[in-house]
Amino acid sequence: MNAWATGGALVGSVEVTAATVQRGDVIQLGGHACRVRDLFQLPQGAKQLVFESGELLTIHTRTRLLAVRSLTRR
Repeated sequence: MNAWATGGALVGSVEVTAATVQRGDVIQLGGHACRVRDLFQLPQGAKQLVFESGELLTIHTRTRLLAVRSLTRR
């Protein structure tokens, strides 16, 4: 599903894994929308996500989460 966000940006809901998560993705965790500020590669393909609020989340290679991502036209 794609929609127009406030400010005119086209956003879409995507499934992210440790291999596909990007800075700027917004992930819903515990009822709170958290934007990924930074991420670090861990052993065996896992990643540690750092959110703008300061929380950390480590995801395994097989973890799947839903995120909202700004879509850019090329």
